[in-house]
Amino acid sequence: MTIRVLLADDQDDIRGGFRMVLDSQPDMSVVGEAADGLAAVELARSLKPDVLVTDVRMPGLDGLEVTRRLAAVTRVVVVSTFDLDEYVHTALSDGACGFLLKRSGPTLLIEGVRAAMAGDTLISPQLTVRLLSSLTTPATPTAPAVAPLTERETEIAALVARGLTNAEIGGELFISAGTAKTHVAHIQAKLGVRNRVGIAAWAWHHGVART
Repeated sequence: MTIRVLLADDQDDIRGGFRMVLDSQPDMSVVGEAADGLAAVELARSLKPDVLVTDVRMPGLDGLEVTRRLAAVTRVVVVSTFDLDEYVHTALSDGACGFLLKRSGPTLLIEGVRAAMAGDTLISPQLTVRLLSSLTTPATPTAPAVAPLTERETEIAALVARGLTNAEIGGELFISAGTAKTHVAHIQAKLGVRNRVGIAAWAWHHGVART
């Protein structure tokens, strides 16, 4: 199945870059572009895309208002240059399926669209630590971590809570990014969570997250 994507951003070069990245994927197709929020809402209602990728700051309607209007009928991934807590919390509370920083790179954009299509939520790793630390209360450092994780998996969970990518985790632990990815998948299965945010939440709650 091809994921039909609508792009909304007031900068032509950003839309062009996103289109190039997403159209290069065999399971994705950009079906439309909007340069402002009002056009994004109109195109979303007429084209009925699977996923809308929208900037926050746009003329007409901003991306947060677009999210409020469309999240009930279209999966929305919000992207922004600005990593403001207000933007992140508002977008997620209004139903966005992800919040990505533009500087996070093309791989995370692709992963974000796929996650949204799968009903999952993806947040840029740079935002994970700050977001989770504000939403959860860490246990005391001496509290035992009750979970079926090995020592290595607990270590990786702590690194996920710091917002590290698979490649960065590999660099920290002298393993390949692929091996780190496999460990993360196993941790998700053991904890019964669907994404890295769930792993980070567990790590903060059980006092194993490191700052």
